[in-house]
Amino acid sequence: MKKTFCDLAIKIDGKVKLLIEIKAIGLELKDDYIRQAIDYGANSGIEWVILTNGMNWQIYRITFSKPIDKEMVYEINFSNINPKIENHIEPIYYLCKEALGKSLLDEYHSQKQALSKYYIGQMILTETVLDVIKRELKRLTPGVKIENDEIEEVLRSDVIKRDALEGDKAVDAKKKIQKAANTYLRNSSPAPKKENMPSAVNETETQKNLLNEEIPLN
Repeated sequence: MKKTFCDLAIKIDGKVKLLIEIKAIGLELKDDYIRQAIDYGANSGIEWVILTNGMNWQIYRITFSKPIDKEMVYEINFSNINPKIENHIEPIYYLCKEALGKSLLDEYHSQKQALSKYYIGQMILTETVLDVIKRELKRLTPGVKIENDEIEEVLRSDVIKRDALEGDKAVDAKKKIQKAANTYLRNSSPAPKKENMPSAVNETETQKNLLNEEIPLN
């Protein structure tokens, strides 16, 4: 690991899937140990790193941005595990050979990311969702003039918590949502003919279809 040594490297089909840094049983997993584990992964180009003291297992995913970022996706405390409860066992399954071979850990992270406050906060502020809110408000209050920017202002100031809309994670969520929407529009719209360019109305209808489609966020 570039002049340093990680305790374990888990390989599936000849490729390192994750690194495990092991500390003494019961030892507090301090920030210095977290940085050490993350450095191992960052220096080796490995996205998934585990830090454990035997009892507690912290599962981190590294983002290779500038600067390098990390996210603790979940934590397992074996002293609290009940083998009869499915959602206690499922996080352990993601670390087994079968699950790693199927990239289920990545799927779990994508699901958690999609349901994060950052993604949902940014999704609510898209024009497509604002249009739906405006339509439903007009049904409740016929004749009242309501614009999307007014709805957005209320959402930003009074409904959505500020920390869900600020910071690097919020910016990243907004970029990914916009990228996914643009990709969907390109793939779903027919190639324009020179004599018959697509109208703004058709583009709006296509955007509304995003509400009913699964869009990859990666």
